[in-house]
Amino acid sequence: MRRAAGKEHIAGGRRSLRPLVGVLAAMAMAITGTRISVVAIPWFVLSTTGSATQTGLVVFCEMTPYVIVKALTGPVVDRIGPRAVSWSADVVSTAAVAVVPLLHVLGLLSFPLLLVLVAVIGAARGPGNLAKEVMVPEAAERCDVPLERATGVSGVIERLASTVGPAAGGALVALLGPMAGLVVNAVCFALGSVIIGLLLPRGMGRAEAPAAEAGDEPGYWQRFGEGFTFLRREPLLLTLIVMVSITNLLDAAISSVLIPVWADASGHGPAAIGLLGSAMGAAAVGGSLIATAVAHRLRRRATVIIGFLLCGAPRFLVLAFDVPLGAVVAVFAVSGFGAGFINPVLGALLFERVPRGMRGRVNALGDAAAWAGIPLGGLIAGAAVTGVGLVPALVTGGIAYFLTTNLAGLRPEWREVDRLRGPRSRSTASPERAAPRA
Repeated sequence: MRRAAGKEHIAGGRRSLRPLVGVLAAMAMAITGTRISVVAIPWFVLSTTGSATQTGLVVFCEMTPYVIVKALTGPVVDRIGPRAVSWSADVVSTAAVAVVPLLHVLGLLSFPLLLVLVAVIGAARGPGNLAKEVMVPEAAERCDVPLERATGVSGVIERLASTVGPAAGGALVALLGPMAGLVVNAVCFALGSVIIGLLLPRGMGRAEAPAAEAGDEPGYWQRFGEGFTFLRREPLLLTLIVMVSITNLLDAAISSVLIPVWADASGHGPAAIGLLGSAMGAAAVGGSLIATAVAHRLRRRATVIIGFLLCGAPRFLVLAFDVPLGAVVAVFAVSGFGAGFINPVLGALLFERVPRGMRGRVNALGDAAAWAGIPLGGLIAGAAVTGVGLVPALVTGGIAYFLTTNLAGLRPEWREVDRLRGPRSRSTASPERAAPRA
């Protein structure tokens, strides 16, 4: 029975936090390594080719498989369990990332081969990240930790990793070169797989056994269709997904291409890339901590809109003008603080509205749709810089960010953000009632 399984962590009246600590630690490793590679790979391509277009192409080749494979992995995560998927994906990521510096040292790393390797990295990262996200609610239940607290801590760890990663990546690239950053990235993925294997119980997150015993186990495409049907009937989630998809495209454009090109053109170098990422990440940690404590008292709609106003357009516009580096860092810090309030609200909405047994499928489809713009972000930014120059590309990106977040916030579905909050949670509803089988 589920209740008995959920109490396995209690021994002698003492509570073990090992499952939750394991999930969060593995998540920290994966995010830290990924943020290091976000600095290392674009700077390697830009410094060796001098082409913003090729830099954007590398990002496109990594993120396109990420989005596609992540969307298709949801039913698999629900079926075989997120623990097995996370462990396997981290092992593949370790091998793919480690091959890049090895081939570079041997003089065998051509640009087409680099594109293939980053595509493999992206295809492995998608399922790995999805599996870790899905395990957070169950790990919290197994450890008797309130879900709000677990998701809040998860957000803080994500922000911390996003702070440490760019700083470490910028320092490593500046001191030892981009390949050193990729070596550390591979080590992070390897540690993540070890943590998952040692700290998390086998079968964690797997589908319930009674359905399989009754011979009513749905197939892959039936599971996939159930997740798609559920999202199609949720106008609020669809609106949020479209908005986040566009903002993610713009975020990818500025982080993967526009900031490296700005750092190169301004003479600040790769250390400035890490400095901006760390300033924004550190402020986002503070914002996430405050949001964890007080977000339940704030109006969700206003919180999300104001957060996007702070974290969006100002970053683009400050880079478009010739201002001191200190002013740029300050603007990025304010943007990070605003960003820290966004994910706790959006995460609460997701857990409230998605049944527990469908989180793998729905999260996979929602995340894939929200991330669909990321592969295009670097590609569009590279083409824009090549075609019209850095400053026009930055100004256009800032205006697009402002319009996207404000126009989405005016749609009628957003009224549900505040109206449907409260003690009732749709995550407690049965999958059959919330989303009829496709």
